[in-house]
Amino acid sequence: MNTSHYYGVDHYVGNTPLIRLRRLSELTGCEILGKAEFMNPGGSVKDRTALGIIQDAEEKGLLRPGGTIVEGTAGNTGIGLTVIGHARGYHSVIVIPETQSREKIDLLRTLGAEVLPVPEQPYSHANNYNHVAQRMAEEKGWFWANQFDNTANRLVHYRTTGPEIWKQTHGEVTGFVSAVGTGGTLAGTTLYLKERHPKIAIGCADPYGAAMWSWFTKGNTAINDGDSFAEGIGQGRVTKNLDGLAVDAAWRIPDQDALTILYQLLREEGLFLGLSSGINVAGAVRMALELGRGQTIVTILCDSGAKYQSRIFNPEWLAANGLRTDLSIETLLG
Repeated sequence: MNTSHYYGVDHYVGNTPLIRLRRLSELTGCEILGKAEFMNPGGSVKDRTALGIIQDAEEKGLLRPGGTIVEGTAGNTGIGLTVIGHARGYHSVIVIPETQSREKIDLLRTLGAEVLPVPEQPYSHANNYNHVAQRMAEEKGWFWANQFDNTANRLVHYRTTGPEIWKQTHGEVTGFVSAVGTGGTLAGTTLYLKERHPKIAIGCADPYGAAMWSWFTKGNTAINDGDSFAEGIGQGRVTKNLDGLAVDAAWRIPDQDALTILYQLLREEGLFLGLSSGINVAGAVRMALELGRGQTIVTILCDSGAKYQSRIFNPEWLAANGLRTDLSIETLLG
């Protein structure tokens, strides 16, 4: 049998479809499209980051067969590193804040990662999960993925996500919106799309309590305006992946707006997504309202809702946190 046309799971990262978000497209008069990153092998956009970082490390001789990858992550990058790492012969050690969903921590262990939950601390604290991962790498000779400041992260989006969006929209994309976790998706995709057409509008959708909205609109990260239940996004500093990035607009997205969108997409369009996807789509709606009808706006559907069922899809948890599932998306259109 000729096996040259058959590949392992790491070969199937990316090339995800663009899904038309029908109701929001109809209401805004724009084509609002979501990149279905939940269809990657590990279930999220972070599979691209994982593959890009691993390939870069292999090329530089930093990862060798049988090696160990260690990373501080809110979950999805750890899942990607574990899945893609297994496919390429590596072991993963994941340092994760204790505040992340139980489903993520359990899934990481099921996938075979060694998981170290740690108390949540700001980046400035010595025991922030990223610093713990870095120290473990230094002490044990492991490879530290360093997704926040390793620019192989944004490079993989420049090489894959941006070109895919351009090709899938036949060059008709007029806007791109993404939240910021590490900054790799927004920065890498923006760099590619702006090269193809400088007038493509770029937007950042930021949850409350994060600093990128403040950075892009006011030039500083001195922000303390609330909090968000969104996991994996909400950056408080300008990472190396964000170096030199400018956006055309940035918006603060309340959790309730994102949740209203999530439940509409689930009930009416069969899309089961996490809260970061709701924040991204809410940002795309804001862009559509500001730019006017006739736009083609792409955003990222980061991951599925499966890892958040104990929270944003749990009626008791929602009620305890004052969040509603019965609001109409028309309320978002002003």
